[in-house]
Amino acid sequence: MKDLNDFLKAAQEAAQNVQAEMSKAQANLDVIEVEGASGGGLVKIKASAKGRIIAVDIDPSLLQPSEKQMLEDLIAAAFNDARKKADQVSEQEMGKMTAMLPPGFKLPF
Repeated sequence: MKDLNDFLKAAQEAAQNVQAEMSKAQANLDVIEVEGASGGGLVKIKASAKGRIIAVDIDPSLLQPSEKQMLEDLIAAAFNDARKKADQVSEQEMGKMTAMLPPGFKLPF
């Protein structure tokens, strides 16, 4: 029975370690930055890999009243580009963590 208890204790510790590493990886996603762009770089959106918007950069040439609709479209496109890149980075970072898990292992969250 001692061997089974030792095994269960080791499994529980391993699960806690994996959960701690996953939490660290999640926190790290807010530090990693991506940049979405549109209009050949006329509009740029900087975001964290978690999707938090950090900065917006708009080329001054777009700040004309006649360019309002184009500017709105470019901002939306840049946001979408930043979100796509953030999702890709997030998947890569979290994939590193799940690659360490044995096949068929289910996380509790």
